[in-house]
Amino acid sequence: MDIFSLIILGLVAGTIAGLLGVGGGLLFTPVLFYVFSHAGVELPFIWAIASSLLCTFISALSSSIRQYLHDNFYASQGIIIGILGALGTTLGRWFTTSGYYSQEQFAVFFSLLLLYVAYTFIQRSRRRSAEQSHNTNGTGKIKLRQSGVVGGLGGIVASLAGIGGGGVMVPLMNIIYKIPLRKAISISSLAIVFISLSGWLQFAISGGRVSGMTAYTWGYVDFGAALPLVFGGFIGGFGGVYINHLIRQSLLQWIFAVLAVALAARLLWDVFA
Repeated sequence: MDIFSLIILGLVAGTIAGLLGVGGGLLFTPVLFYVFSHAGVELPFIWAIASSLLCTFISALSSSIRQYLHDNFYASQGIIIGILGALGTTLGRWFTTSGYYSQEQFAVFFSLLLLYVAYTFIQRSRRRSAEQSHNTNGTGKIKLRQSGVVGGLGGIVASLAGIGGGGVMVPLMNIIYKIPLRKAISISSLAIVFISLSGWLQFAISGGRVSGMTAYTWGYVDFGAALPLVFGGFIGGFGGVYINHLIRQSLLQWIFAVLAVALAARLLWDVFA
Protein backbone atom coordinates (compact mmCIF):
# COMPACT_ATOMS: atom_id res chain seq x y z
CA MET A 1 0.00 0.00 0.00
CA ASP A 2 1.42 3.42 -0.97
CA ILE A 3 1.90 6.44 1.29
CA PHE A 4 -1.06 8.32 -0.21
CA SER A 5 -3.44 5.47 0.59
CA LEU A 6 -2.15 5.32 4.19
CA ILE A 7 -2.65 9.08 4.60
CA ILE A 8 -6.23 8.74 3.32
CA LEU A 9 -6.90 5.87 5.76
CA GLY A 10 -5.43 7.99 8.55
CA LEU A 11 -7.56 10.94 7.47
CA VAL A 12 -10.71 8.82 7.72
CA ALA A 13 -9.68 7.30 11.07
CA GLY A 14 -8.70 10.70 12.48
CA THR A 15 -11.96 12.28 11.37
CA ILE A 16 -13.95 9.52 13.05
CA ALA A 17 -11.82 9.77 16.21
CA GLY A 18 -12.26 13.55 16.39
CA LEU A 19 -15.96 13.29 15.57
CA LEU A 20 -16.67 10.71 18.27
CA GLY A 21 -14.05 11.70 20.84
CA VAL A 22 -12.39 8.27 20.98
CA GLY A 23 -8.70 7.43 21.15
CA GLY A 24 -6.97 7.04 17.80
CA GLY A 25 -5.52 3.65 18.72
CA LEU A 26 -9.01 2.19 18.80
CA LEU A 27 -9.16 2.83 15.05
CA PHE A 28 -5.48 2.72 14.09
CA THR A 29 -4.99 -0.84 15.34
CA PRO A 30 -7.68 -2.49 13.13
CA VAL A 31 -6.62 -0.36 10.16
CA LEU A 32 -2.98 -1.38 10.57
CA PHE A 33 -3.95 -5.01 11.11
CA TYR A 34 -5.87 -4.93 7.81
CA VAL A 35 -2.92 -3.26 6.05
CA PHE A 36 -0.29 -5.70 7.37
CA SER A 37 -2.50 -8.74 6.81
CA HIS A 38 -3.16 -7.89 3.17
CA ALA A 39 0.54 -7.10 2.65
CA GLY A 40 1.37 -10.67 3.70
CA VAL A 41 3.43 -9.62 6.73
CA GLU A 42 4.15 -12.43 9.20
CA LEU A 43 2.45 -11.96 12.60
CA PRO A 44 0.43 -8.94 11.42
CA PHE A 45 -1.28 -8.49 14.78
CA ILE A 46 2.04 -7.82 16.53
CA TRP A 47 3.05 -5.34 13.85
CA ALA A 48 -0.35 -3.64 14.19
CA ILE A 49 -0.07 -3.38 17.99
CA ALA A 50 3.51 -2.06 17.91
CA SER A 51 2.96 0.46 15.10
CA SER A 52 -0.35 1.63 16.57
CA LEU A 53 1.42 2.37 19.87
CA LEU A 54 3.76 4.68 17.94
CA CYS A 55 0.70 6.47 16.51
CA THR A 56 -0.86 6.60 19.98
CA PHE A 57 2.33 8.09 21.45
CA ILE A 58 2.25 10.98 18.99
CA SER A 59 -1.48 11.57 19.54
CA ALA A 60 -1.16 11.43 23.35
CA LEU A 61 1.77 13.87 23.31
CA SER A 62 -0.35 16.31 21.30
CA SER A 63 -3.30 15.85 23.70
CA SER A 64 -1.12 16.47 26.76
CA ILE A 65 0.25 19.67 25.24
CA ARG A 66 -3.32 20.88 24.64
CA GLN A 67 -4.24 20.00 28.25
CA TYR A 68 -1.24 22.00 29.48
CA LEU A 69 -2.17 25.02 27.37
CA HIS A 70 -5.74 24.86 28.76
CA ASP A 71 -4.38 24.84 32.35
CA ASN A 72 -5.66 21.32 33.01
CA PHE A 73 -2.39 19.54 33.66
CA TYR A 74 -1.38 17.25 36.56
CA ALA A 75 2.24 16.40 35.92
CA SER A 76 3.17 14.38 39.01
CA GLN A 77 0.09 12.15 38.96
CA GLY A 78 0.28 11.56 35.21
CA ILE A 79 3.99 10.72 35.35
CA ILE A 80 3.59 8.31 38.28
CA ILE A 81 0.73 6.43 36.59
CA GLY A 82 2.65 6.46 33.31
CA ILE A 83 5.80 4.98 34.86
CA LEU A 84 3.81 2.33 36.73
CA GLY A 85 1.89 1.72 33.53
CA ALA A 86 5.16 1.05 31.72
CA LEU A 87 5.62 -1.95 34.03
CA GLY A 88 2.22 -3.25 32.91
CA THR A 89 3.26 -2.61 29.33
CA THR A 90 6.34 -4.78 29.88
CA LEU A 91 4.20 -7.66 31.13
CA GLY A 92 1.74 -7.26 28.26
CA ARG A 93 4.49 -7.01 25.64
CA TRP A 94 6.14 -10.18 26.95
CA PHE A 95 2.85 -12.06 26.72
CA THR A 96 2.10 -10.70 23.24
CA THR A 97 5.46 -11.79 21.79
CA SER A 98 5.89 -15.00 23.81
CA GLY A 99 3.84 -17.19 21.49
CA TYR A 100 1.05 -17.66 24.04
CA TYR A 101 -0.94 -14.80 22.48
CA SER A 102 -2.26 -15.80 19.08
CA GLN A 103 -3.82 -13.83 16.27
CA GLU A 104 -7.19 -15.40 17.10
CA GLN A 105 -6.93 -14.32 20.74
CA PHE A 106 -6.00 -10.81 19.63
CA ALA A 107 -9.06 -10.64 17.36
CA VAL A 108 -11.40 -11.79 20.14
CA PHE A 109 -9.82 -9.48 22.76
CA PHE A 110 -9.90 -6.41 20.52
CA SER A 111 -13.44 -7.15 19.35
CA LEU A 112 -14.62 -7.41 22.96
CA LEU A 113 -12.85 -4.12 23.67
CA LEU A 114 -14.69 -2.48 20.77
CA LEU A 115 -18.02 -3.81 21.99
CA TYR A 116 -17.26 -2.61 25.53
CA VAL A 117 -16.50 0.93 24.32
CA ALA A 118 -19.66 0.87 22.16
CA TYR A 119 -21.68 -0.10 25.22
CA THR A 120 -20.21 2.73 27.29
CA PHE A 121 -21.09 5.20 24.54
CA ILE A 122 -24.72 4.07 24.51
CA GLN A 123 -24.89 4.22 28.31
CA ARG A 124 -23.11 7.57 28.57
CA SER A 125 -26.24 9.72 28.41
CA ARG A 126 -27.84 7.67 31.22
CA ARG A 127 -24.82 8.26 33.45
CA ARG A 128 -24.50 11.93 32.58
CA SER A 129 -25.74 13.23 35.92
CA ALA A 130 -23.34 10.97 37.85
CA GLU A 131 -20.43 11.96 35.62
CA GLN A 132 -21.21 15.64 36.08
CA SER A 133 -21.14 15.24 39.86
CA HIS A 134 -17.72 13.60 39.63
CA ASN A 135 -16.61 16.35 37.31
CA THR A 136 -17.63 19.25 39.53
CA ASN A 137 -17.21 18.04 43.13
CA GLY A 138 -13.88 17.66 44.88
CA THR A 139 -10.28 17.83 43.76
CA GLY A 140 -9.53 14.11 44.26
CA LYS A 141 -5.91 13.01 44.32
CA ILE A 142 -5.11 9.43 43.39
CA LYS A 143 -3.00 7.40 45.85
CA LEU A 144 0.13 5.43 44.96
CA ARG A 145 -1.50 2.00 45.22
CA GLN A 146 -4.42 3.21 43.13
CA SER A 147 -1.95 4.60 40.60
CA GLY A 148 -0.38 1.15 40.33
CA VAL A 149 -3.76 -0.46 39.63
CA VAL A 150 -4.75 2.18 37.07
CA GLY A 151 -1.39 2.30 35.29
CA GLY A 152 -0.79 -1.45 35.44
CA LEU A 153 -4.12 -2.33 33.85
CA GLY A 154 -3.76 0.46 31.29
CA GLY A 155 -0.28 -0.75 30.33
CA ILE A 156 -1.33 -4.38 29.95
CA VAL A 157 -4.28 -3.44 27.73
CA ALA A 158 -2.00 -1.16 25.68
CA SER A 159 0.39 -4.01 24.83
CA LEU A 160 -2.40 -6.47 24.07
CA ALA A 161 -4.41 -4.15 21.84
CA GLY A 162 -2.15 -1.34 20.61
CA ILE A 163 -4.16 1.42 22.29
CA GLY A 164 -3.27 3.88 25.03
CA GLY A 165 -5.36 2.26 27.75
CA GLY A 166 -7.42 5.37 28.44
CA GLY A 167 -10.65 3.40 28.05
CA VAL A 168 -9.61 1.49 31.19
CA MET A 169 -7.84 4.22 33.16
CA VAL A 170 -10.39 7.02 32.89
CA PRO A 171 -13.39 4.98 34.15
CA LEU A 172 -11.26 3.55 36.99
CA MET A 173 -10.16 7.01 38.14
CA ASN A 174 -13.53 8.70 37.62
CA ILE A 175 -16.05 6.07 38.71
CA ILE A 176 -14.08 3.93 41.19
CA TYR A 177 -11.60 6.40 42.70
CA LYS A 178 -13.85 9.50 42.37
CA ILE A 179 -11.37 11.63 40.43
CA PRO A 180 -13.16 14.47 38.56
CA LEU A 181 -13.69 13.47 34.93
CA ARG A 182 -11.85 16.41 33.38
CA LYS A 183 -8.86 15.75 35.65
CA ALA A 184 -8.95 12.00 34.97
CA ILE A 185 -8.81 12.60 31.21
CA SER A 186 -5.80 14.91 31.60
CA ILE A 187 -3.94 12.47 33.88
CA SER A 188 -4.70 9.62 31.48
CA SER A 189 -3.41 11.59 28.47
CA LEU A 190 -0.06 12.23 30.14
CA ALA A 191 0.18 8.64 31.42
CA ILE A 192 -0.47 7.33 27.91
CA VAL A 193 2.58 9.28 26.66
CA PHE A 194 4.81 7.13 28.90
CA ILE A 195 2.82 3.92 28.43
CA SER A 196 2.77 4.10 24.62
CA LEU A 197 6.41 5.26 24.44
CA SER A 198 7.48 2.31 26.58
CA GLY A 199 5.28 0.00 24.51
CA TRP A 200 6.51 0.82 21.01
CA LEU A 201 10.14 1.01 22.16
CA GLN A 202 9.89 -2.46 23.71
CA PHE A 203 8.30 -3.92 20.58
CA ALA A 204 11.02 -2.24 18.51
CA ILE A 205 13.88 -3.60 20.62
CA SER A 206 12.41 -7.09 21.01
CA GLY A 207 11.62 -7.50 17.32
CA GLY A 208 15.14 -8.22 16.13
CA ARG A 209 15.62 -8.57 12.38
CA VAL A 210 12.06 -9.01 11.14
CA SER A 211 10.58 -7.83 7.85
CA GLY A 212 7.69 -5.37 7.81
CA MET A 213 5.66 -3.86 5.02
CA THR A 214 8.10 -1.03 4.26
CA ALA A 215 11.86 -0.63 4.49
CA TYR A 216 11.56 1.83 7.39
CA THR A 217 11.22 -0.51 10.35
CA TRP A 218 12.73 -1.04 13.77
CA GLY A 219 11.83 -4.36 15.30
CA TYR A 220 8.05 -4.74 15.01
CA VAL A 221 7.46 -1.00 14.47
CA ASP A 222 6.91 0.00 10.84
CA PHE A 223 7.51 3.77 10.61
CA GLY A 224 6.71 3.75 6.90
CA ALA A 225 3.18 2.53 7.62
CA ALA A 226 2.54 4.30 10.94
CA LEU A 227 3.74 7.85 10.26
CA PRO A 228 1.62 8.51 7.12
CA LEU A 229 -1.36 7.09 9.00
CA VAL A 230 -0.88 9.33 12.04
CA PHE A 231 -0.22 12.33 9.77
CA GLY A 232 -3.58 11.82 8.09
CA GLY A 233 -5.14 11.17 11.48
CA PHE A 234 -3.78 14.44 12.86
CA ILE A 235 -5.36 16.43 10.02
CA GLY A 236 -8.60 14.46 10.11
CA GLY A 237 -8.92 15.01 13.85
CA PHE A 238 -9.45 18.74 13.40
CA GLY A 239 -12.21 18.13 10.86
CA GLY A 240 -13.87 15.58 13.11
CA VAL A 241 -13.90 17.96 16.09
CA TYR A 242 -15.48 20.66 13.91
CA ILE A 243 -18.19 18.33 12.59
CA ASN A 244 -18.81 17.13 16.14
CA HIS A 245 -20.43 20.45 17.00
CA LEU A 246 -22.89 20.13 14.11
CA ILE A 247 -24.41 16.75 15.05
CA ARG A 248 -26.44 15.74 18.10
CA GLN A 249 -24.38 13.79 20.68
CA SER A 250 -26.98 11.05 21.01
CA LEU A 251 -26.74 10.39 17.27
CA LEU A 252 -22.93 10.30 17.46
CA GLN A 253 -23.10 7.71 20.24
CA TRP A 254 -25.22 5.41 18.07
CA ILE A 255 -22.99 6.03 15.05
CA PHE A 256 -19.96 4.87 17.02
CA ALA A 257 -21.83 1.88 18.45
CA VAL A 258 -22.69 0.71 14.93
CA LEU A 259 -19.14 1.42 13.71
CA ALA A 260 -17.60 -0.51 16.62
CA VAL A 261 -19.80 -3.55 15.97
CA ALA A 262 -18.94 -3.41 12.26
CA LEU A 263 -15.19 -3.19 13.00
CA ALA A 264 -15.41 -6.08 15.47
CA ALA A 265 -17.32 -8.21 12.94
CA ARG A 266 -14.82 -7.42 10.16
CA LEU A 267 -11.85 -8.21 12.40
CA LEU A 268 -13.31 -11.56 13.44
CA TRP A 269 -14.21 -12.34 9.82
CA ASP A 270 -10.68 -11.60 8.58
CA VAL A 271 -9.15 -13.87 11.23
CA PHE A 272 -11.60 -16.75 11.46
CA ALA A 273 -13.25 -16.90 8.01
